[in-house]
Amino acid sequence: MFTEAQLYSPVTRERDGDVTVHLSADHPGVGDEQYRARRNAIAALALDYTPGGPTPHIDYTDDEQGVWRIASAELARKHAVYACAEVRDAARRLALPGDHIPQLDEVSALLGPLTGFSYVPAAGLVPLREFFGSFAQRTFHSTQYIRHHSAPLYTPEPDAIHEIIGHATQIASPRFAALYETVGAAVTRLDTDTALKFLADVFWFSLEFGVVREAGEIRCYGAGLLSSYGEIDEFRHAQLRPLDVAAMGTIAYDITHYQPVLFCADSVDQLVDVLGEFFATMDDETPARLGHHPHAVS
Repeated sequence: MFTEAQLYSPVTRERDGDVTVHLSADHPGVGDEQYRARRNAIAALALDYTPGGPTPHIDYTDDEQGVWRIASAELARKHAVYACAEVRDAARRLALPGDHIPQLDEVSALLGPLTGFSYVPAAGLVPLREFFGSFAQRTFHSTQYIRHHSAPLYTPEPDAIHEIIGHATQIASPRFAALYETVGAAVTRLDTDTALKFLADVFWFSLEFGVVREAGEIRCYGAGLLSSYGEIDEFRHAQLRPLDVAAMGTIAYDITHYQPVLFCADSVDQLVDVLGEFFATMDDETPARLGHHPHAVS
């Protein structure tokens, strides 16, 4: 199992159809029976989704809507200071609602005219080959649940705030959307898990946790930074290394902590050129050509 799976609470379905989301012992909502029941119900709707069918709508509670309003407002303030211009311009064009959690078909309707991307539901972890591969059809698998209301600015797992405020804001940029599509096309050429993991690691250090120099400052464009109220304040203290896909695909890292090492592009033009070339030409032999040796996460 790829290490990214550690981010998601496992979801199981019993023979009788009951769906259970297995929250970790330190999850803010683990002791809240009502929250756990909500998570189970939302996961069940995603598991029942048929591709091409209607996207399940979630009747979000007042607590959940309140979490979105708080996180949306606070992250917008952070983006004004720390996000790169490409992201800020994309956010203005996307114009996500700040007063309510958008349904996934609402997100698709906003993205469609900008980049042609659409959102489909995911109960939790989507296998990497399916998740990345769907980008070739400009499709993004998104969770629909919201973090626990006791911690509106923190989540131990990707939720709708990460998927929408992080990724949809990024995908609203035509240049970033084109990179996503190139990632999807690359996956169709990969047969080995080693190559797929290498691609996932480069994606992690770019479209999830990438930063760029802009107007004399270090600014972020990665979805993981854009959606993290805590880490978006801290990324400038990370050790910055030059954009280097060989290093990005081989460095050991811990996904459960703030990233101590980030790869910084000199400009959005550079990162689009470098990443675009890498994803467009990657094949199963790429990791070996770049000196990859399987590593353990430390």
